[in-house]
Amino acid sequence: MNGAERRIRELEAIVAPHGSALVAFSGGVDSSLALAVAVRALSRERVLAVTSCNETYLPSELEKAREFAASLGVKHEVVETRELDDPNYASNPTNRCYFCKSTLYTELGRMARERGYGCVVDGANADDEGDWRPGRKAARELGVLSPLAEAGVGKDEVRRLARHLGLPTWDKPALACLSSRFPYGQRITPEKLSQVARSEEFLRSRGFRQVRVRHHGEVARLEVAEEEMERAFRMREEISSALREAGFAYVALDLSGYRSGSLNATLKRKKKSLPVLSG
Repeated sequence: MNGAERRIRELEAIVAPHGSALVAFSGGVDSSLALAVAVRALSRERVLAVTSCNETYLPSELEKAREFAASLGVKHEVVETRELDDPNYASNPTNRCYFCKSTLYTELGRMARERGYGCVVDGANADDEGDWRPGRKAARELGVLSPLAEAGVGKDEVRRLARHLGLPTWDKPALACLSSRFPYGQRITPEKLSQVARSEEFLRSRGFRQVRVRHHGEVARLEVAEEEMERAFRMREEISSALREAGFAYVALDLSGYRSGSLNATLKRKKKSLPVLSG
């Protein structure tokens, strides 16, 4: 047994004792691996994949999630969670993700209990424990099982294991919830989310893989991977035109390129002034 297979067996051993599982499935590489592990540990008949579809989720991702679940032979359902109805979430405090995950995992926990599933599984990995992730607090409070984090599987190993299993998502670019595009304290609205979604969908349609459109009021701050920056600059007129059509007045290319969670850089600098709501 090679190292990858041994690690996968470790993950299966975390899930197997629960007998059945409802998996919070976004379609990204982390939740794809968690879903695949659950199927191996429990059989596809004992697993349900559930995707939360709302204004913060790119429309194009839903069909990809459906296709992946179907490839595993797993039943897949979609729930509509309405995080923006919660003023604690919409006001975009620094612990915004806590309220999002509380809403999601409360709903998934209810579904699991009503249908007799033994646990709710998510795709959080070990590296998520070290970053600013208020949603992890909600997961712990609501008893969500995080096999990747529990086994100490980080981002790089997630991709190696997903590739070992032949999962088509193994090299899929990271894709966080659209609310992560807004500086903390800037209110999130359906209209602003639509601006970001339209802009990012356009950029992906032009072949950009790792991209974020950060929303700074009238300014769109574009982050792309370092190897794609020259192409973005060459396409600046087309990109600027498309993002202005999406509702932005100005378009800026961030010279530092794509950084996961780049808006968290303000947390230490502005810790005293940024809003944090109790939760």
